[in-house]
Amino acid sequence: MNFKKISLFLLAITALLTAYAEEPKFTPRQKLSMVENIIENFYVDTVDADHVVEEAIVAMLKTLDPHSQYSDFEETKALTEPLQGNFSGIGIQFNMLNDTLYVIQPVAGGPSEKVGILAGDRIIAADDTAISGMKMKNTAIQKILRGPKGSTVKVTVLRKGVPEFLEFNIVRDDIPIYSIDAAYMANDSVGFIKLARFAESTGQEMLKAIDNLKRKGMKRLVLDLEENGGGYLSAAFDVASLFLNKGDLVVFTKGTKLEPRYFRAERRGVLADMPVVVMVNQYSASASEIVSGAIQDNDRGVLTGRRTYGKGLVQRPFPLPDGTMVRLTVQRYYTPSGRCIQKPYAEGKDDEYRNETYSRLSSGELMSADSIHLPDSLLYRTLRLGRPVYGGGGVIPDNFVPVDTSYYSAYYRDLVAKGLINRVATEYVDQHRKELRKKYRNESQFVDQFKVDKATLDHLVDLGTKEGVEYNEEQFLTSKPIIELIIKGIIGRDIFEQSTYFRVVNPISPNFREAMRIISSPEAYSSYLSVPAK
Repeated sequence: MNFKKISLFLLAITALLTAYAEEPKFTPRQKLSMVENIIENFYVDTVDADHVVEEAIVAMLKTLDPHSQYSDFEETKALTEPLQGNFSGIGIQFNMLNDTLYVIQPVAGGPSEKVGILAGDRIIAADDTAISGMKMKNTAIQKILRGPKGSTVKVTVLRKGVPEFLEFNIVRDDIPIYSIDAAYMANDSVGFIKLARFAESTGQEMLKAIDNLKRKGMKRLVLDLEENGGGYLSAAFDVASLFLNKGDLVVFTKGTKLEPRYFRAERRGVLADMPVVVMVNQYSASASEIVSGAIQDNDRGVLTGRRTYGKGLVQRPFPLPDGTMVRLTVQRYYTPSGRCIQKPYAEGKDDEYRNETYSRLSSGELMSADSIHLPDSLLYRTLRLGRPVYGGGGVIPDNFVPVDTSYYSAYYRDLVAKGLINRVATEYVDQHRKELRKKYRNESQFVDQFKVDKATLDHLVDLGTKEGVEYNEEQFLTSKPIIELIIKGIIGRDIFEQSTYFRVVNPISPNFREAMRIISSPEAYSSYLSVPAK
């Protein structure tokens, strides 16, 4: 062993430490660099430098706030794809049925439809990699089917009624990821739009959906932002601006390092005069809160549901050269009245912060509006009518709707957790696709006439028993109405389109019923948008 070299190196490190100590200020950056060098040169085992650095970055960001984060290459790709509006793949909606990839629908005009892939086909292999029977997760299957635009993947298909396997060479192409899950007429004059995310294409999708609904007679709108976790600020600005007049404030942002930014509608929105009710709940976050806050503070519509999540931190993505990314909080969002959307958080209490929405149930907030206690210091006023609104985290709706537990049971929960309701509905479509298409010529006919039969429900019960879900008659009868609607909704979605699912299940939602009550009655609607008595 060369003790002379080791001694010289130790002397060098000692000299370096002494030099740093003698400097006027030993900076945190120098300390971090020194620790990295010490680990690299003295740690007892071989060090994975990349892993050590990544863990250090994660730990640093964790001390800042709950939403500043680092993502590796794969995580960065997964984070950005849903918001970019497209990805490159073969263009199918699929489900796993009995451990086999089952095609629900090929994307209209997409690569799979062009080569002849049909709804109901089973893809058993891709590029000679077996998929069927391999117990693959959806993410693993997506990794196989997705790839660079223009690349080719060979899929092996089993088609019902065809004795031999079919092979298709599919050229991958850009596949759109839509922001709107549903857009339909809830009655002769009320349109309904379910917005799932705020992505690059959201503004254009909204304009297209609005134009289509107006052609069908829409005079009033219900906008559903329940479970919408947010997305791009620019998309939230585009959506909120649809309901506002030129110059109206949508949102403003403030931070210590960057100048405040004020976002005002640049033109009169196409829905500036249309009555609107916005559905929100405890999972409506970020961009959803910007839109709902702008509509509420400008007195442009009525919010119904429960207090929103309370994510009001502006994240700026900082892409790194190796494909990883740091998403750093740079400012906070404020609604037009000056309310900070962000709920409180404390360092080192990430679990408590992320579970805050669950604690609302134990505190009674999800069951009663009276359980929300806010000090007068958090009182603000809307810009036109001076209605009282509160800050402190999230947006509190004008009309409170409690969580509905009337159809909930442990038996239903277990069926959902094991994916059995979805499985039974998919199997039903697989067995009856031709007769369903023949019997129900259009979506309205299906919604009005289709009934889930006893045999299907019996099959669900039997399947549950086989999968370890013990039958409980009382709980089954309690949950039967929602089970039937979900099965019917999935069948309708697979035969027609995504909107069909919401047309079927929405009527059982208390918040949807409240939204329809308010939007359908000018008296009820205006009662929420009146100048408060002094």
